[in-house]
Amino acid sequence: MENYTFSVELGRIISEFDLEPICVFEKYEKVKIVTNEVNRPSLQIAGFFDYFDNNRIQIMGRVEFSYLEKMTSDQKREALEKLFEKNIPCVIVTRGMEIYPEMTQLAEKHKTPVLRTNNSTSRFMSSLIAFLNVELAPRLTMHGVLVEVYGEGILLLGDSGVGKSEAAIELVKRGHRLVADDAVEIKRVSDISLLGSAPDVIRHFVELRGIGIVDVKMIFGIGAVKNVEKIDFIINLELWQDKKQYDRLGLTTEYTDILGINIPSITVPVKPGRNLAVVIEVAAMNNRQKKMGYNAAEALNNRFMSEMNNKSTEE
Repeated sequence: MENYTFSVELGRIISEFDLEPICVFEKYEKVKIVTNEVNRPSLQIAGFFDYFDNNRIQIMGRVEFSYLEKMTSDQKREALEKLFEKNIPCVIVTRGMEIYPEMTQLAEKHKTPVLRTNNSTSRFMSSLIAFLNVELAPRLTMHGVLVEVYGEGILLLGDSGVGKSEAAIELVKRGHRLVADDAVEIKRVSDISLLGSAPDVIRHFVELRGIGIVDVKMIFGIGAVKNVEKIDFIINLELWQDKKQYDRLGLTTEYTDILGINIPSITVPVKPGRNLAVVIEVAAMNNRQKKMGYNAAEALNNRFMSEMNNKSTEE
């Protein structure tokens, strides 16, 4: 899924993948990459430019170099000129292959960075796309708490003062992990996945009313925190309302839409004496069980229906 709202600088990609600069220019590290799609320019080298997106990183591997190898020097220059004149962000050559002089000359002419990696083309492309999917993902920041409970990423939502942070601390004490408190940065990294994390400035800190700011990593240890977690389940916490009818069976699955993805969610009423941490643990395990194909509410309902049918048959 292409996204032109966010960008990542070429320097970050070079650092992340340890790319070797072959032909670079002033401020080349500041080149903005704005799409998570990449391109192997085989067709473009052959002269076909319909639907060509010049915002994409161009990756050249053994196929492209084998094709160019059969050309004369003038033919190479002519074929590559059509590619480089499109104002592409950069060219990355894989498998550590030797760069053709014609490519270097055209890179200098059009001020296009040329980089090299020793990785195979397929492996490098898959890693680069995964990296770009995260860096360029649509995102938003929500007021809430994100914790990992029994391997499930649980996003706690609710009004300020409802007890989200206190529940998170209790969960940490019970062996689970904190991802973010107060502000959760959420990225849509695929059509089915959301990743949540904390802003760098407040990562691993929790605000507890009456105590103040607590550094969870320093107090509970490195095993009590996590930087990023997939969001699997949402729990909306609200103060108990006596006249409100809360779901007591769970036969109907509710969802909350975040960035166009529906995440299973429930509403949990909060009142004094209720152990929120235990409720959240059970909710996490129940959600995990549903994903594995077992729904306790449906199983109980089927038992009742079977019992009723048996009685009807006996009568």
